[in-house]
Amino acid sequence: MTAAVLLGVLLAGVVVLTPLADRWRIPLPVVLTIFGLLIPLLPGVPTLRVDPELILPIVLPPLLFAATQRATARDFREQARPILLLAVGLTLATAGVVAVVAHALGMQWGPAFVLGAVVSPPDPVAATAVARRLRLPGRLVTVLEGEGMFNDATALVIFKVAVAAVVAGGFSRGTFVVSLVLAVVVGLGVGLAAGWLTRVALAHLHQAAPETTVTLAAPFVVYLVADHFQGSGVLAVLALGLYLRTFGHTAITAGGWLLGRAVWNYADYIITSLVFVFIGFELTAVLELSPLESTEGWLALGVVATVILVRFAWLFPAVWLAQIRRRRGSDRGTPVGARETLVTAWAGMRGVVTIATALALPLVVDGGDAFPERHAVIFVGLVAVLATLVVQGLTLAPLVTRLGVGGEAHLGTEVRALRRRATSAAVAALRADDSDVPERVRRAVVLEYERFLAAQDALALARYGTSDDVADPQDKHAVEALLRKATEAERELVIGARRDGSVSAEAADEVLSDIETTAVRNSE
Repeated sequence: MTAAVLLGVLLAGVVVLTPLADRWRIPLPVVLTIFGLLIPLLPGVPTLRVDPELILPIVLPPLLFAATQRATARDFREQARPILLLAVGLTLATAGVVAVVAHALGMQWGPAFVLGAVVSPPDPVAATAVARRLRLPGRLVTVLEGEGMFNDATALVIFKVAVAAVVAGGFSRGTFVVSLVLAVVVGLGVGLAAGWLTRVALAHLHQAAPETTVTLAAPFVVYLVADHFQGSGVLAVLALGLYLRTFGHTAITAGGWLLGRAVWNYADYIITSLVFVFIGFELTAVLELSPLESTEGWLALGVVATVILVRFAWLFPAVWLAQIRRRRGSDRGTPVGARETLVTAWAGMRGVVTIATALALPLVVDGGDAFPERHAVIFVGLVAVLATLVVQGLTLAPLVTRLGVGGEAHLGTEVRALRRRATSAAVAALRADDSDVPERVRRAVVLEYERFLAAQDALALARYGTSDDVADPQDKHAVEALLRKATEAERELVIGARRDGSVSAEAADEVLSDIETTAVRNSE
């Protein structure tokens, strides 16, 4: 099997397993990780190798930027205390405790701190997949996503300092403090400056393809520039993404926003999927490179137990102290109960960053010697990802269901209400407009919005009825069937006209874009 054929097999597996994971109600990362473990066992499958220096700059920028486009700075500000408590405090504590445990189990201090940095950051991908499907409270989803983004910056600073100390053969406390300050200041500075420049560039482009190209290139450039000046590339990308999420929408065209959203959703999906599949290949390669020693098995077991227990030991006392502050009036945050705390503690699955940092370890140190205990660090890191994904990932959904933490909010209801408010605001603005335009022009534009508002109200009434007249459940299915029939008729006519040459391909594609946008807008 050639590398090209193998890539095709992996992509086909990702495509097939995505709907199956949803049907089985299992987080996709768990299914893909198991798939990645099975593929290397087949005869004739070649090994996959990636340059360690390319892992972090290729994998992290798109994933971090895509994550910022699903959140807002306001959400993070409202939950700043728990996010910082987890993203900074818990990450540092986990790295330190893991280093102590690893050293107690026979690992040298340098590699032990590297291992602590590798396994310290949980990954929000599997956790938030479950959280959104089971409609967990919004603040809990925000905390998990915020932790997953910002703990990467903390872990990577520790990782860089620890690796530099091992490579150079020594560690300085002053060096760590300077590195931490540089990472934060330079990372945030580069990210915010790049966000402003990107917004200026977007405001002058006015075309979807160039706009999307700029947003695709910006995270990689920002990460590399920040890293070159000893800053945190992770913080730089997060600052860039949140700046554009907050201030960049008005600088981009509607077509650019739609195209960019589709591109980033796909990039997030395919990169994350392939990284989880890659776990199996790397674990197989590590085991083939040198036989597994019993000490490494015990080390892996000890580290996995440590990262799970430290999270519990950190969260429950932190919530208890927050409740005391709230009773005294010094903390006005939203109360968090024991059930939500338990879900948050159990949602500490390791993932992409642990994989990326483990694989990014240099091969040699200064002087040409091999990086000490590199094999053990990679093995334990991959086992931590595998164990937490499978054990916690498979049990998180049953735990949430058993505890009854999920809320009753439905996305469709919120979308319908917000869509109606937005359209009503447009109609009100048009009616209040006193500019000197012909009445027929004003009436035409008002009718467009009034027609959409009336159509949405009629569709909602047909689907759900009213409080006094509840619609038959079959009515909703009938609405969907008629909408599909109408959309299919539109598609067939336009595609037929394009096929027989009665219209240009460009005109047909423009109309098809309108048809598909309307179909998405009217879907449930």
